[in-house]
Amino acid sequence: MFDKILIANRGEIALRVIRAAREMGIATVAVHSTADSDAMHVRMADESVCIGPAPSPQSYLSMPAIISACEITGAQAIHPGYGFLSENADFVQIVEDHGITFIGPTAEHIRIMGDKITAKDTMKALGVPCVPGSDGGVPDLASAKRIGEEIGYPVIIKATAGGGGRGMKVARTEKEMESAFMTARAEGKAAFGNDEVYIEKYLTTPRHIEIQVFGDGKGHAVHLGERDCSLQRRHQKVFEEAPGPCISEEERARIGKICADAVAKINYIGAGTIEFLYEKGEFYFIEMNTRLQVEHPVTEGIFGVDLVREQILVAAGEPMSFGQDDLQINGHAIEVRINAERLPNFSPCPGKITAYHAPGGLGVRMDSALYNGYSIPPYYDSLIGKLIVQGRDRNEALARLQRALGELIVDGVDTTVPLFHALLHEPDIHSGDYNIHWLERWLAEHMAK
Repeated sequence: MFDKILIANRGEIALRVIRAAREMGIATVAVHSTADSDAMHVRMADESVCIGPAPSPQSYLSMPAIISACEITGAQAIHPGYGFLSENADFVQIVEDHGITFIGPTAEHIRIMGDKITAKDTMKALGVPCVPGSDGGVPDLASAKRIGEEIGYPVIIKATAGGGGRGMKVARTEKEMESAFMTARAEGKAAFGNDEVYIEKYLTTPRHIEIQVFGDGKGHAVHLGERDCSLQRRHQKVFEEAPGPCISEEERARIGKICADAVAKINYIGAGTIEFLYEKGEFYFIEMNTRLQVEHPVTEGIFGVDLVREQILVAAGEPMSFGQDDLQINGHAIEVRINAERLPNFSPCPGKITAYHAPGGLGVRMDSALYNGYSIPPYYDSLIGKLIVQGRDRNEALARLQRALGELIVDGVDTTVPLFHALLHEPDIHSGDYNIHWLERWLAEHMAK
């Protein structure tokens, strides 16, 4: 087992890793930019190293600075959290070349799943159901129109190196294809340095369902059920729950086994999430995230496991502490993402926290790096906390969420808390009757007023 690990991240996810490591008796190293010198993860870690100025490319994305911090402190492993360098195959290779363990999948697996076309081809070969679409990249507009005619409109054009909703455009008719195709290519080039795109059938009323998988890198893997992440704004998740309100036990077992078998065949190591669109009883693969997800706490809640602890265990060559038969769902869990944003436009709202009180009580967990007097810097993601609740069933979890939101105090900045108060008055939220387009339509109707 490791004696010391470095956390190449910030905010609540850095604290999350510190907590798991401390319970395992492992010392931690926090890295930070000059803007984060007073951040909570810096205070909580056993050691800290400043790795550069505020802009991410000069600090949290600086591979030489992070490797140097490892060498200076004697850290034997790096946990990347999510975001930043967590899915950068080149970084993983550099880490390994320096004799440091990367707590996550191999560079090869990150590379395979980081390219949407390669990922889709790989998953098809492993027996995972995929959305009908192009076989590989689409070289020109004429080819795009031919594929659109073959699979039928509407279609969605996606950048192969895309993510977070960038480089994605819908063409509902052949007339819209040219504009959508050219825009998706341009966005892909601007955001990812790669203008290659592919085309898929656009599902009109799907839910976003993701399967949590975990492998030991030695041909063994399990699934930890599904999460429903259908409530999204601009392809960004805001409300996640487990288990999914529309998935039956039979469907869960079927798609879970397919996913676990797939990652076992490629000797995948650590946590991963296979994401699907789900419509009319069918699952369609869209991508695999080769890291810990922001919403992992809801899975931890219903299964009673510590996914970060498991990541550290398997990275150190230890066996997983559970098998598939050990994983039984207990209750229902919901997470809402609290962002420092000003409604209705969701514009970032950094500033000084003048008062902070985290909700508590039975079945309530608040993952946040906030504290009274903390100044949220303007340089990073606006996520400032995740409120996670658990109940014996979905109705109890929703009631607990409403109660916990009422206890949460974040003064000094605007947050997205009012959005969740409003959503909890909607019948569709309580019935679970929504899809990936529901929130955008609701926002257009309610937030414009």
